[in-house]
Amino acid sequence: MDSGNGLSVGIASVPPVTINENVSTFAGLPVREWPADGEPVGGPAAWRISPGLEAERGEFARRLDELIDSTPVEALLVGDWGDCYENPAPIDALVAAAPRLSGLRALFLGEMTFEECEISWIRLGDVAPLFEAFGSLEVLRIRGSEGLRLGTVRHETLRELAFESGGLPAAVVRDVGAGDFPALRHLELWLGTPNYGGDATAEDLAGILSGERLPALRHLGLRNAEIADDVAAALARAPIVPRLTTLDLSLGLLSDTGARALLTGGQLSGLERLDLHHHLVSEEVLGELAAALPGVVLDTEDSQLGERYRYVAVGE
Repeated sequence: MDSGNGLSVGIASVPPVTINENVSTFAGLPVREWPADGEPVGGPAAWRISPGLEAERGEFARRLDELIDSTPVEALLVGDWGDCYENPAPIDALVAAAPRLSGLRALFLGEMTFEECEISWIRLGDVAPLFEAFGSLEVLRIRGSEGLRLGTVRHETLRELAFESGGLPAAVVRDVGAGDFPALRHLELWLGTPNYGGDATAEDLAGILSGERLPALRHLGLRNAEIADDVAAALARAPIVPRLTTLDLSLGLLSDTGARALLTGGQLSGLERLDLHHHLVSEEVLGELAAALPGVVLDTEDSQLGERYRYVAVGE
């Protein structure tokens, strides 16, 4: 089963979802590799730069310079920058090029498959400079969490922010909640598991769930969470929930306990969609959800109840 974003679902004695395909579209544009291998550069595209495992230091910056010299860049995907399990992301190169990337509206940092680098091995570093350097950015997706640091940031134009990980550090979760994102409509955090650094608790989500710094938020994804039941309980009466049109708790270990907790707050009827796919909820409780939320589209595919091994969908 394909769940979008290149996620292929299967059951085994390893985490059942792997990111095994590069995305083919990003920010509404078809993805093209740079260098373009002799093909015409013209036409709108999201450009992917991925020097590869054995790339020499500086290769990413060299390719980025070539791309900027060749065509306007509206959307950029950063793939394997070379030994990405040891070398942090080329944030310095991106920041240095920012004055020449004034038209950049969408950035995906760490867009690579598990064959290029397991998600938990992708070494990032401090991503805060990206928020300052790219003041007109509207979409920012970051994959990986090794060495990830954020700090308290503010961004005026960002509409979509996502951190994809097998384990998101609690400090990053708190920093997102402490940041100011007045235009943000879509927030997605893959909380993951402590086995891969996901040490956040439901209490660390307080800044996000209060909604105080997220006045425009309409889509909230707290995905891939081992603590999905605790997250659901915190969401039950969270001030931000009545503002949402979509709530996404997919890819995690949500059980009957968490699903019933969601209903106790009586706040979900305003949703358009509730995504729970890859879950541990019984048919009985799924029926309770459906009965309580007749106007809400429910995604309850991919039950894990019959499986011997139960994992968040994306781990290593």
